[in-house]
Amino acid sequence: MFPPLLTEVKRLTTDNGDTIKFLWRLFDGALVESVLMRYPGRVTLCVSSQAGCGMNCPFCATGQAGLTRNMSTAEIVDQVVAANRALAEGALGDLRTDGGHDADRVTNIVFMGMGEPLANYKRVMAALHRFVDDSPEGLGMSARNITVSTVGLVPAINKLAAESLPVTFALSLHAPDDELRDELIPVNTRWKVDEALDAAYNYYRTTGRRVSIEYALIKDMNDHAWRADLLAKKLNQRGRGWVHVNPIPLNPTPGSIWTASEKSVSTEFINRLRAAGIPTTLRDTRGKEIDGACGQLAAGE
Repeated sequence: MFPPLLTEVKRLTTDNGDTIKFLWRLFDGALVESVLMRYPGRVTLCVSSQAGCGMNCPFCATGQAGLTRNMSTAEIVDQVVAANRALAEGALGDLRTDGGHDADRVTNIVFMGMGEPLANYKRVMAALHRFVDDSPEGLGMSARNITVSTVGLVPAINKLAAESLPVTFALSLHAPDDELRDELIPVNTRWKVDEALDAAYNYYRTTGRRVSIEYALIKDMNDHAWRADLLAKKLNQRGRGWVHVNPIPLNPTPGSIWTASEKSVSTEFINRLRAAGIPTTLRDTRGKEIDGACGQLAAGE
């Protein structure tokens, strides 16, 4: 008899009951996390693609833990299967009252949990096909409701663009200048800001899918007005209508020197992007009271 792919170690629910964080133990003892979030008319699951992460970004709890191993395709897919099972058992209440005929199961998937998805490319691609393929081979989900996020592995971004699988693509940029991004995203020492943005623009040109730029706003680090102006300039240099920026208030980890930007500073940053014609939406952060930043639960075990 085979061991289970995922064994639930811990489940934490927010006070208002709209977000659940799961800590899973894999068959070899490695720990991973996924987060289930209820919104009007949809249910989003944030999945992990690796146990730990090898990208070593200093503001990320997972990055500080290092990489244990890649997750298998089956382990990635089983996070969604387990989430659907939890939903069927009423984990987030009666979702059908929230509107949307599909709201009683996972409708959206974001690869923004533990790990760098494009560093586990083959298995992540196989999982994507399981998600979008028709039943019984797959879950029959829409590729447009699946987001793959990366810190900027340029060759893999270009490879993903050629896959003819129209998932939403998100680039975790976090700084528009190489000097700072080298510090925040160590892989930037290999593929610079402009190379990553060129690859993101190529994804848009190839797939016709608008790209998301993820930008964690960190107090006195990357939230300066001039950096907003520089980001807007670099995005507009590549054209209009191809990109959407998601500033995210940093979800700080315990004991970290990193903290979220002041609200007034965040507002100024966003206003400057919008004034330059860049569609910008402040990301809704979920689960602060349940260690919402990925890696925090696993680090505590």
